[in-house]
Amino acid sequence: MRPDTPADHTTEAERLLRTAAQYPEDREPLLLQAAAHLELAGDRARATTLYDELLGSPDLDHPHLVKALNAANLWEYGHEAEARAILDGIRAAGPLDPAPWEIAAETLESHDELDAAHDCFTTALTLLLTPGEEVPYAVQSLLIGRHRVRRLMGADHDIWDELADTVHTAAVSLDELHDPKRLWALGSSDPGELRAEITRLRAELGTYRTALSRPFPVAVLHWPAAEFDELLTAYPSLRSEYPSRPDHLARLEAALRDLHQAGTPNLGIVTGTVPSYEAFAASEATSPADPDLLPQYATTLAARGRAVPWPPARTAACWCGSGRTYQECHGAA
Repeated sequence: MRPDTPADHTTEAERLLRTAAQYPEDREPLLLQAAAHLELAGDRARATTLYDELLGSPDLDHPHLVKALNAANLWEYGHEAEARAILDGIRAAGPLDPAPWEIAAETLESHDELDAAHDCFTTALTLLLTPGEEVPYAVQSLLIGRHRVRRLMGADHDIWDELADTVHTAAVSLDELHDPKRLWALGSSDPGELRAEITRLRAELGTYRTALSRPFPVAVLHWPAAEFDELLTAYPSLRSEYPSRPDHLARLEAALRDLHQAGTPNLGIVTGTVPSYEAFAASEATSPADPDLLPQYATTLAARGRAVPWPPARTAACWCGSGRTYQECHGAA
C-alpha cells in the first residue's frame, strides 16, 4: 500500500534511510526517495538536510537533479531567494539530464513565474532535442510542460507544440487538457460542460496512473566485458543464459527494439557488476547461479535509479562500451 498519511510517509522515509545505510552504492537514489517522503510528511526542513547531505558527497551522480529538488523544497517553505539562486545556477550550467530542467521549470510555473518557466522549458529542449531523431521518453514531459505553460500564457502553437501533440497519447488533446478556462467549467451548472470536464479529468488520471505504474524504466541487464567473464567463471551454469558476449549484446539490442516496436515507453539499460549481483542474491537468500534472479536484479537496479535511457542518440557513445557511436554499433534505432 502506498503511504497515505504524514506518519506513513515518515515511516517510509526512515525505512529508506536504513536501506541506504545497508546499500551505500545506492545511497543517492534512496536518499532522494526518503527526502520526497519527508516533504510529503510536511518535514521540509529535514528534507533539505538530506539534500544538503547529498550535495556534500564527492561522488554524486546527479548533482543538478538534487539541486533542483532542493530548490523546489526550499521555495515551498519560505526560502524563495535561495531557491531562485539555485535555479539560476542550474539554468546557467545547462545539464544534459531532462529531470532537473523539468523540476526547475515546474517549480517556476507553480509560483506563477510563467515567462521564466517557459524560458527554462525552451532552453532545455534546445539542448536535449536532436532534429530528426525520436523524442526520448524523458524529454516528452518537457515538451508537454512547455505546451501547458504556453497555453497559460495565451501563446500560439509553434513547432514544438505540434511535436508535443504527437507524443501525447491520451484520448483528450493537450489543448483541452491545458485550456486555462477549464476551471470555469467546475462552477458551471451545464451538464454538457461538466461531462466534458469529467472526460478530461479521466484522461489525466489515466496518464498519471500509467506513470505511477512504471516509475522506473523497463530495463534490460547489461554485463560489461570484464564483469561478463567474471560472472561466467564464478557461475558457469549461467552460460545457458549467456552463450557469448556478442550474443548477449545482440539479444539486448533485439529485446529493446522489440519492446520499442510494441509501444513500450521508458526503456533503459542497467549495468551489472558481480559483487553487486552477489550481494543482491544474498539479500534474496538465493544462489547467484539461479537464472531467475537476473531479471529481479535488473528491476532492482532500475528502481534504484541505475538505468540509462534507451535508445541513445545515433551519434552518442554506444551503451555496450565499444567506444564507437551507437549508430556504428547498432545502426539507427
